[in-house]
Amino acid sequence: MAEVVTGEAVVLDLAVARFPVRILAEMIDIAVELIAIFFVGGSLTQAAGHLNPASAAALSIVSYVLIIIAYPVTFETLSRGRTLGKLALGIRVVSDDGGPERFRQALIRALAGTFIEIWPPISLIGMPIGLTSSMVSAKGKRLGDLFAGTFVVQERTPRRPELPALYTYIPPPLLDWAHHVELSRLPEHTAAAASSYLRRYPQLRKEARLGIGMALTSEVFAHVSPPPPAAIPADIYLGAILTIRRTRDLAKLAAAPQAAPNYGPGHTVYAPVTEIASTEMPAGPQRAGGEEPAQPPEDYGFAKPW
Repeated sequence: MAEVVTGEAVVLDLAVARFPVRILAEMIDIAVELIAIFFVGGSLTQAAGHLNPASAAALSIVSYVLIIIAYPVTFETLSRGRTLGKLALGIRVVSDDGGPERFRQALIRALAGTFIEIWPPISLIGMPIGLTSSMVSAKGKRLGDLFAGTFVVQERTPRRPELPALYTYIPPPLLDWAHHVELSRLPEHTAAAASSYLRRYPQLRKEARLGIGMALTSEVFAHVSPPPPAAIPADIYLGAILTIRRTRDLAKLAAAPQAAPNYGPGHTVYAPVTEIASTEMPAGPQRAGGEEPAQPPEDYGFAKPW
């Protein structure tokens, strides 16, 4: 991941495209360019029969260079940083500020790739330098990216696992505590780490579940008060914290008045304000025929850190 600060001072985390994926995309693009050169070369051979050899050779060289440069520039400009190879592998070029690639940047990348990194004879020196730069740079930048102020990001990322249903409810013994717990000081990155832990919980080994869970619980407890009324497993505690946080955020969003749409002069319309009838916390799932709350899949003997 690469941390990018936009012009509006917004921090973005973008997944940098891996080196093998970029190489494969480049190979696809080179294959497309070679096919275009083959067909253009055949057409020029037939059309340039009346030209002298020097003129025909010059026309061929100009045509080949235009294909090699025009192909990436045109595709990357019109499709916001994607060529056919990049589109096939789910990657694209972006500016250093995370914005879309511009024509000037696409042209610089194409010129650097054509005359320095990819096509001979200068590429015999430029290609090793570009490969080294891609492997050393934190954003995987080749020479063309360094000159243009761009880098390549991965658009297709693995689907995020769903949060298990067990962690979307609050156990009945914690309902009263949930109404009074203060978690406004809980850092966003800590909540995100807890959410990631619970989403990957079924795939973790038992030792990892216990160790990571206790570390996250200790960090959460440093910013949340009061402690829960009873010792509970780390995953159940973290799930309850995230559920409370999500419930309160949704209640605030629903309680906020909506902006009135503007239909022009003389057409002022006010949007209705949704009232919140209740902000009851969602209770945990019950066993059939009783009040006993559903138990976590495993009891790790977690002891509260307080």
